Amino acid sequence: MTHLTWKTHELTVGELSQRSGVPASALRFYEREGLIHSSRTSGNQRRYTRDTLRRVAFVRSSQRVGIPLSRIRGVLSLFPDDHVLTKEDWARISECWRTDLTERIEQLQNLRDRLTDCIGCGCLSIDKCALANPYDQLGEQGAGARRLLKSSC
Repeated sequence: MTHLTWKTHELTVGELSQRSGVPASALRFYEREGLIHSSRTSGNQRRYTRDTLRRVAFVRSSQRVGIPLSRIRGVLSLFPDDHVLTKEDWARISECWRTDLTERIEQLQNLRDRLTDCIGCGCLSIDKCALANPYDQLGEQGAGARRLLKSSC
């Protein structure tokens, strides 16, 4: 394991990968997507500042709660590339996402609570099927498993 000292100001992609736990391929992807930034050596090797670790942690944490990369990129674009994200920054950003996350949690809980009915039915046309047939839209077409009855001819 590579040991980084407090004097280390720039990290290679391998060092950043090892320290952050994020594969180098993902780091290169994050860079292509504008989520993190690097400088290049005379040999065209990437070098990341130490604060990139915090940006990577921010991206990963945001992804874990289901925030799309496009929204993460949008938020990060509000800060200069060399801005070190602070606890206060994260608090402001997460507050903006709170409503969206609450709605998603409610949707997932609703889906979880209705999942048994849908899987237990099998016909995909019961009035409780929130997955494949919300509000029994297929029931208006007639009885039975409507999707399975469609002719391919």
